[in-house]
Amino acid sequence: MPKFYARRRLSILAALTGLIASVGLLNGPTASAALPTPVSAATARTYLASLTVATENRTGYDRDLFPTWITISGTCNTRETILKRDGTNVVTSAACAATSGSWYSVYDGATWTAASDLDIDHLVPLAEAWDSGASAWTTAQRQGFANDITRPQLIAVTDNVNQSKSDQDPAEWMPPVASYACTYVRAWVQVKYYYDLTIDSAEKTKLSSVLSGC
Repeated sequence: MPKFYARRRLSILAALTGLIASVGLLNGPTASAALPTPVSAATARTYLASLTVATENRTGYDRDLFPTWITISGTCNTRETILKRDGTNVVTSAACAATSGSWYSVYDGATWTAASDLDIDHLVPLAEAWDSGASAWTTAQRQGFANDITRPQLIAVTDNVNQSKSDQDPAEWMPPVASYACTYVRAWVQVKYYYDLTIDSAEKTKLSSVLSGC
């Protein structure tokens, strides 16, 4: 086959492959990739090996020590920013409140059309952060952690699922959708590593176990 026609055939196949992939994305859970992509499993394993293992201490914890939500842009605060990021066809008011849209919760596989059915989960909970080093931070540092839209730390999920998670670490709670486990622990380790937070022994065991299968 002449090279010209071979190249043309390959370009047509590539275009068709891209079209099929895009159709698949449109038909799939639209918010499943909304969380900033965590580091790879290999990188997470390297990060995990470097984290300090220590006993947690919740003495003095108060959620108000982690100011939320702050203004991110214009009239949009952190919650509103994540709702817009994680939803599909989200319509907002002049005050940036989500008035309509669709949200797919990766933790439990549920889809919602009312923003009131969603919580913005701190993937590494605020109390967990306090337990593992944030008690020594300034208020400004804790505010930055609580409103971090850059790392894979904030995600819109079904409210009662988030409430069932509460402040538990992966040794105590994992997302009900098992296929999300790898993404969840990769994100968890990345956040802990970035903020130089410690882990306890049970937490490390669980993270290691999940990552070994990723």
